[in-house]
Amino acid sequence: MGAVIPILILNSLNEQLGTVPTYIVAALVPVAWVALDTCFITRRFNFITSYVGAFALLRGLLAFWFVDGIQFALKDSIGSIFTVVVFGLSIRVGKPIMSYFLMQGMNPDSPTQEKALKALLAESKVYRALVKSTKILLIVNLGIGTANFLLNLQIVVADFGTVAFNQQVAQVNTMTQITFTLLEFVAVGMAAVLIRRAMFYYLPQEPGKAHDESDFWDLLNLRDRQQLVATSDHDSG
Repeated sequence: MGAVIPILILNSLNEQLGTVPTYIVAALVPVAWVALDTCFITRRFNFITSYVGAFALLRGLLAFWFVDGIQFALKDSIGSIFTVVVFGLSIRVGKPIMSYFLMQGMNPDSPTQEKALKALLAESKVYRALVKSTKILLIVNLGIGTANFLLNLQIVVADFGTVAFNQQVAQVNTMTQITFTLLEFVAVGMAAVLIRRAMFYYLPQEPGKAHDESDFWDLLNLRDRQQLVATSDHDSG
């Protein structure tokens, strides 16, 4: 909804609102949608919502930077640049951002579960998978940002504040929303497979069950118990 409505606004409300107000309203709809979802629908404030909120705030502020031509192409690609920079810095400092997304997404409901999950994520194969998955999303967003920049540069050629400008922006948005979303979905799927395989490498199997048949937290708890027994036996010896 937050992606479709701006396209409709840019194509339909220029005469009623004027070209500049129409552009501003369309640009602020995704920001308003994120704020509504965070504050009133999900009501969750965590790492993921903070990241999405910062992304939306950046786009909201840029809505008031009235430019066209190459400057607009750059402005419309700032979201991808933001993602590339954040993901790249997280790898550089040795704390791949996918680990934070995973911690939040897994939602451990006790300090014990959180500690056990952090220990699992620190295992060498899992850490490497987190780095690789972060790189995958970084590369995909770099490609998306580059494609978005070139599309805007080629299609959005009208002057800012004209009906043609708003319609050209809507045209690019129509072309990119589904395509780029699918690319990100595939990238996230690849990252999830990498991380899952790495995590299950370190998780034991319950008797008579495959990994897929067991609850993840049960396996993590079983891993902790086995490690405690092994430590106890080692100390006794």
